Amino acid sequence: MSAALSMYQASVPVFLRALGNLRLVLEKGEAHARAQGYEPAVLLQSRLYPDMLPLVRQVQMATDTAKFGAARLTGVESPRFEDIETTFAELFARLDAVSAYLGTFEESAFEGSEDRAVTLSTRSRGDLTFNGRGYLLGFALPNLFFHVTIAYAILRHNGVPLGKLDYLGPAA
Repeated sequence: MSAALSMYQASVPVFLRALGNLRLVLEKGEAHARAQGYEPAVLLQSRLYPDMLPLVRQVQMATDTAKFGAARLTGVESPRFEDIETTFAELFARLDAVSAYLGTFEESAFEGSEDRAVTLSTRSRGDLTFNGRGYLLGFALPNLFFHVTIAYAILRHNGVPLGKLDYLGPAA
């Protein structure tokens, strides 16, 4: 019989994998733009629909979700970013910084986090309060995957040759 899945195992490695896969599809997006002869930054302002956020914001929100997720579950303060990226290189640096930050978390820091109270303020729904398990499974992970998926879809919509295996990334 295997041990129960810990909150750490269900969060940090999943966050890191999603961000790593996001980096890979962004790299393909940048390379595609260059191969097609247009400025890669054009992709960063692309969106699926006028009322949706552009690619650059999708990446910023995915990284925020991951870093805030780990911080909220462990009861620590997360680093803040200015959200001023305008190039792929700057987005890659942000992805690398968040991945490095996530790498600082010890599994022991997540002990008891399934019951930790997590409250966050939202623009559209006011304050949301969860226990740690509900926050991770019902907010943080779905939110992360939403933004990673939209980033993938924006790139695909703009002709970047991506497939499902690019989204899923290397076999674990």
